[in-house]
Amino acid sequence: MRASLTTTQLNISVLTFNNMTNLYANAFSFQVILANAGWIPDGEAVTIHLEPGIYRGPVTIKRNNVTLMGPTEGTAMFTGDLAGSEILPDGQKRGSFRTQTVFVDADHFKAINITFENSAGPGETASQALAIYSDGDDMYFENCRFLGFQDTVFTAPLPPEELVSGGFRGPKEMAPRRPGRQCFIDCYIEGTVDFIFGGAVSYFKNCEIFSKLRPDDKVGYITAASTPKEQHYGYVFDECTFTGDAKPGSVYLGRPWRNFAHVAVLNSYLGEVIHPDHWHDWNKPDAHSTVKYFEFNNRGPGAATTLPDFARFLSEDEAREYVQDKVLSHPLPPTDNSLPKLR
Repeated sequence: MRASLTTTQLNISVLTFNNMTNLYANAFSFQVILANAGWIPDGEAVTIHLEPGIYRGPVTIKRNNVTLMGPTEGTAMFTGDLAGSEILPDGQKRGSFRTQTVFVDADHFKAINITFENSAGPGETASQALAIYSDGDDMYFENCRFLGFQDTVFTAPLPPEELVSGGFRGPKEMAPRRPGRQCFIDCYIEGTVDFIFGGAVSYFKNCEIFSKLRPDDKVGYITAASTPKEQHYGYVFDECTFTGDAKPGSVYLGRPWRNFAHVAVLNSYLGEVIHPDHWHDWNKPDAHSTVKYFEFNNRGPGAATTLPDFARFLSEDEAREYVQDKVLSHPLPPTDNSLPKLR
């Protein structure tokens, strides 16, 4: 059950030790801190200790070396309700990348005991609705919850080329595509369609991946990776639990947002919600020879003994290449500074 949340009166306390600034804030003073962080020296690590409460988005964090620390799981929540289907005053749809409750555009970011939510509703009405847009390197989430439906968690960068006109409209539409590494430990992530997506190297350890029920027996998709061709790793799920209240056999582990999607699921429990085929090609036969959909040592009623011809099981030696240290320490490809190709 979700904890009951309240807000308290404005209060900011500051404590500095070991070259780290510690700020103590509630739902009111948090925005004050973000707006007035210039007094903290550049490069100095900042930890913001959050009191229990509801922190209203959208929130943008563009400073490196920031840690958000919640008191206990579920009691400090960032929430918003921006929906991709919303028509804006200029007549355009808001689209995916202007819906995020929290936008982190920085390196060395950490969040511990934090809930990120987009409450816009199911994709059938709200379309895309991001709880977090996470763009940076050395990003770490521990004991966090990510709540939403479609496109809950975006692990940037964006792909270099749009497939649909206006599809990238948002804060990084024209920015260089800079690879990054992200780590999720003991987290809960929920959604219905493509609810973990993007191009980052992302390692998920001991996380619960919860697929929510869709109307009319529609199928669901967990990942929609857009792994850059030159990148050695994509998404790695190790010792995770794939559960949900979706119809049994209705949820795919992933489909390729771009043709070099790379996802590995290892040592994990696959619940009965997982589709017998496990992987979907998004009707892209040309991706069969380029995607990397790998599995190793999975168990549970959704585990499989055979996979589609564009996915395969790893050997023990191959699986050793997907341990946390190797995944997150492997060098990244260079930033793509060419202009994104927009339609």
